[in-house]
Amino acid sequence: MPVPGVFVDFRAGTPDLSLFPRAAWAAAQRAVLAGLPHSALGYPDPRGLPVLRAALAGLLARRRGVVADPGRLVVCSGVAQAATLLGTVLRARGHRAVGVEDPGSPEHGRLFAATGLDTVWLPLDEEGLRPGPLAAADVRAVVVTPAHQFPSGIAWSAERRGMLLEWARAVDGHVLEDDYDGDFRYDRAPVGALQGLDPERVVYTGSVSKSLAPGLRLGWAVLPEALVEEVVERKRTMDLGHPSLDQATLAHLVTSGAYDRQLRRCQRAYRERRDALLAALERHFPGTSVTGIAAGLHVIACLPARYGPPERFVARAAGAGVVVRPLEEYGTARPADGAVRLVLGYAHLAPAVIAEGIRRTAEALGGR
Repeated sequence: MPVPGVFVDFRAGTPDLSLFPRAAWAAAQRAVLAGLPHSALGYPDPRGLPVLRAALAGLLARRRGVVADPGRLVVCSGVAQAATLLGTVLRARGHRAVGVEDPGSPEHGRLFAATGLDTVWLPLDEEGLRPGPLAAADVRAVVVTPAHQFPSGIAWSAERRGMLLEWARAVDGHVLEDDYDGDFRYDRAPVGALQGLDPERVVYTGSVSKSLAPGLRLGWAVLPEALVEEVVERKRTMDLGHPSLDQATLAHLVTSGAYDRQLRRCQRAYRERRDALLAALERHFPGTSVTGIAAGLHVIACLPARYGPPERFVARAAGAGVVVRPLEEYGTARPADGAVRLVLGYAHLAPAVIAEGIRRTAEALGGR
């Protein structure tokens, strides 16, 4: 919903909902309804429809390198429910806290807090989680975004990936891998899922929230064998399973090839918008360093020191009708250099809107 006085909001993680494939979804739904047996409209298997779990297992193995047994895949209401399910299971097993990346998504902490787990912020560097703080933390579970870290945009190094898995084995713990934008890679080969390196320690989660629409509430968790029974029971008692018709429709999209076509369509659109943002920053804020550009739906822009401090920059941008968010909103670290580091989402914005938003911001900061 538009906010009065706001021309553009560079929020991160928001897809372009106008790209939702209405015709393909409607056609798939008609095809599903024509052939769906009456029995499929009863209370569903809490793990999800077998046809969808099989389709997703194939898709995730092909695109992300996930070791995906359909029997260990649970269809969820997005990654949010997957995290909540895992949190309730961990709490019942005696866990008291979960580690999250710093900087990272505040949503992770809120979701686990709802299950009774505390949050321990674990600092990152340019390679991933720092080994020392992780080893010192009193946790046996962490949630991470290693393929394209949110919000920094880094891809974890192979060494840090291996370190994390060694830690999980040593403490008899688990890693929740949030592959929130794993399908969008622009200038580099895809980074495979961490889960493929140790399926018994990593819970792999993903959804169609960025590729189709978050309002569908369709996601998945691929579980270690030791967690399957408990998670499925929690899913059953939580909501008696996910809507069958939506599951069957998504399965049809995947098996027909329509979902792959949608991913290619989104990737073309989002690459164009990323390029528009980079061009606008180069034109209006020369000297800006931009990272995280090779993948995902946002970038990190570090502006020259003359534009600081961050509070003044954000306020002046807001006065021009432009909402931007500094990196420090996503964790506990506060940069000592006073530089302006912005998390700029672009996927939901037309190229012309992106260019005008950056121009207005530069005008508001004129003379700095």
